[in-house]
Amino acid sequence: MKKTFAFLALAVLGYASTASAQTPIVIKFSHVVAADTAKGKAAEYFKKLAEERTRGAVRVEVYHNSILYKDKEELEMLQLGSVQMLAPTPGKFGPMGLREFEVLDLPYLFDNLEEEHKVTQGPIGQQLLAKLESKGIHGFAFWDNGFKEMTSNRPLRRPEDFRGLKMRIQSSKVIEAQMRAVGAMPQVMAFSEIYMALQSGVVDGQENPTNVIYPSKLNEVQKYLTVSDHGYHGYVVITNAKFWAGLPPDIRATLEGAMKDTTAYFNAASKKENEDGLEAIRKTGKTQIITLTPEEKRAWKKAMIKVHEEAGEKIGKPLIQAIYKETGFDPGKM
Repeated sequence: MKKTFAFLALAVLGYASTASAQTPIVIKFSHVVAADTAKGKAAEYFKKLAEERTRGAVRVEVYHNSILYKDKEELEMLQLGSVQMLAPTPGKFGPMGLREFEVLDLPYLFDNLEEEHKVTQGPIGQQLLAKLESKGIHGFAFWDNGFKEMTSNRPLRRPEDFRGLKMRIQSSKVIEAQMRAVGAMPQVMAFSEIYMALQSGVVDGQENPTNVIYPSKLNEVQKYLTVSDHGYHGYVVITNAKFWAGLPPDIRATLEGAMKDTTAYFNAASKKENEDGLEAIRKTGKTQIITLTPEEKRAWKKAMIKVHEEAGEKIGKPLIQAIYKETGFDPGKM
């Protein structure tokens, strides 16, 4: 009888151990834009790779469109461990004391995607990601989403056209300074609130790439879109550092590989989606597309470039100069 009970006890313990081993590691991946944006698709792509390559040892739950947390909540929730992965824009780290990330908000910092990738995918990008560890955050990668365009219910061709406009921005002192440099009134607002704010007139305009504007239907409540390419738009994919450190080494290695491939997927797709988004907006016939002449674009740059000098004291002049050296940019030639 005792042998029977011992056998049963061992069997139960063995079953419990097997069940525990088979319980997947859950990663909640939350973001604030629509599922059919470049970021939404990339999050789903990472989910697919992570689950396939770990053979079910990891389950990724993707929460699109601020379903789980809004802009102002998500970073705190990640630090608390309530969510394991996010992909915020770089400027959102400024209020946490990591002002260096706001360098990527500087207007006209890059002239093209090649310059952008040199910085975010190179040593400077890695140095920025390493700074997150001090805040209990592990930085995975930068997803480069191209360039932002301006939308408004007033045509924006010259810097003076911004005067008096209430422009929605994300939380960033640099973007705030950018808007003030052209006479606009910056309004910090969660992404999930933009559509209604534009529709009701609470704000007059906003900035985003076309692969965010079109899927989020922001063009439906804006009469004009100016192809300004004035600012870098990207995401920093992050996870809770304690959660990451607690994962088995083989799982970490597999997830790193999945993220590397997802980053390549995102960066390759975002350029085409921006082109497709612009054409889709054009085809609706509801939003007038304004393409700046070389002279008009030069005037925008001249009005906004002074933000670089102003931001240097807080962001760090050596960092800004390092980016200039990497890209070959010379502000003295403006």
